[in-house]
Amino acid sequence: MRTNSPLAVVQRQLDAYNSKDIDALMASYAPNAEQFTLHGEMLASGHAQMRDRYLSRFVEPDLHAKLISRMVVGNMVTDVELITRNFPEGKGTIEMLCIYEVIDGRIQRASFAIGDKTLHAAD
Repeated sequence: MRTNSPLAVVQRQLDAYNSKDIDALMASYAPNAEQFTLHGEMLASGHAQMRDRYLSRFVEPDLHAKLISRMVVGNMVTDVELITRNFPEGKGTIEMLCIYEVIDGRIQRASFAIGDKTLHAAD
C-alpha cells in the first residue's frame, strides 16, 4: 500500500485516534480540513478547532474506534465504525459512518453520520 494512498492516510488517522496521538492525527488532515455531520452542519474547520474537538474526546479512558467495514473509491474512503465512548450516563458504543476525502496525501474533508447509541450494563 502506498504511504499517501487514501487507504493508508485514513488508516493512519484511525490508528492515531485509537492511540490518542493528537499530533499524528492532525498530520493526517490538511491544515484547512473541514469536518461535517453528513449533509449538515460544520463540526470543525482547520487544525485548531479539530485539535480541541479531539482532545476533549481523548480524556475518555475507554475511547476506541473499531473498524467494521471500509470501502475505497478513488480518493474517497468510507468507514463504518463502532466507537466505544464514556458518555455522561455511562460507558457505551455508538455506530458511525465516516466519509473521508483525501487530497494530496491528507484528509481534506470528513463527514460523519452518527447511528444508534447503546449503553453497556454496569459491571
